[in-house]
Amino acid sequence: MNSLLLDPRRFLSTWWREVAVGTVVSAALLWAFWPTLTELVDRWSHDSQYSHGFLVPLFSAYLLWSRGKTVDFAAFRPAWWGFPIVLAALAIHFGGIYLFITWLNGLALIPCLAGLCVLAGGPRAIKWAWPAIVFLVFMMPMSFSMQQWLSGPLQRVGTVTSTYILQTFGFTVAAQGNVIHMGEVRLGVVEACSGLNMLLSFVALCTAVAIIVRRPVLDKGVLFLSAIPIAVACNVIRITVTAIVHKVAGRWLADLIFHDLAGWLMMPLALGMLWLELKLWSRIMIPPPKRDHVPVVPRVAFSRKKRPLSRTRS
Repeated sequence: MNSLLLDPRRFLSTWWREVAVGTVVSAALLWAFWPTLTELVDRWSHDSQYSHGFLVPLFSAYLLWSRGKTVDFAAFRPAWWGFPIVLAALAIHFGGIYLFITWLNGLALIPCLAGLCVLAGGPRAIKWAWPAIVFLVFMMPMSFSMQQWLSGPLQRVGTVTSTYILQTFGFTVAAQGNVIHMGEVRLGVVEACSGLNMLLSFVALCTAVAIIVRRPVLDKGVLFLSAIPIAVACNVIRITVTAIVHKVAGRWLADLIFHDLAGWLMMPLALGMLWLELKLWSRIMIPPPKRDHVPVVPRVAFSRKKRPLSRTRS
């Protein structure tokens, strides 16, 4: 690098060559992934289950900016082994187009960005950018089979748990399939009430908090793993409160709470439960006491003077 700075012509020629290659490669990949990007934006705009997708790239950009404060960009060196990663990502992308697997098209964007990062800066660049790249997974829609596989158990857990809580409160209630019977009241826990929307958004939020918070690795793992039970608990509370209001106040108020107010209150409720969990965890996990600094007294070597040998007179 110092030799390039001493020779301005060589530096400009190298710099323009790298910029030209990077621009051509980026433009080609943008052209290849442009239909996928437009489809993602359309999904975020019209599907409430993925409305958090607009915030995911912004948080990834924030991660890059925050982690870049301690990165030496001058040490970045392009690496040729980024090309196989980009080619593999393109193979996944066009394979998804050929097989009509739409979710695979978006997923191929992750290794493609990783390959570009390696091409631009080598191992040091991917070490800096990998959390931001991996976090982009939360903006990708799941496959239809995955949604069905998750929605069924979530519906069943919400129905059974809410029925048990209502019975504990003294209501005469029974569950038949995913329908809660309370006398003349029938409350169906359909797929839209499974809590999958809340689960995806809250897992993404907990992951973001676990990345940026300054806590031990164990605390971050607990924070990430607790997202699923907290989201399920919030959905159970939503169904239980709706059933009680439906029984006591009527259908109009219950529908207002379930469809309008619950959407605004579930996330603050989940954040409050997460805050309470962190407080309890900090009280349970007591940090080890700090050892008092004991000054080390240097040892002083005392030299003994040798006494002269006494001469004995004969």
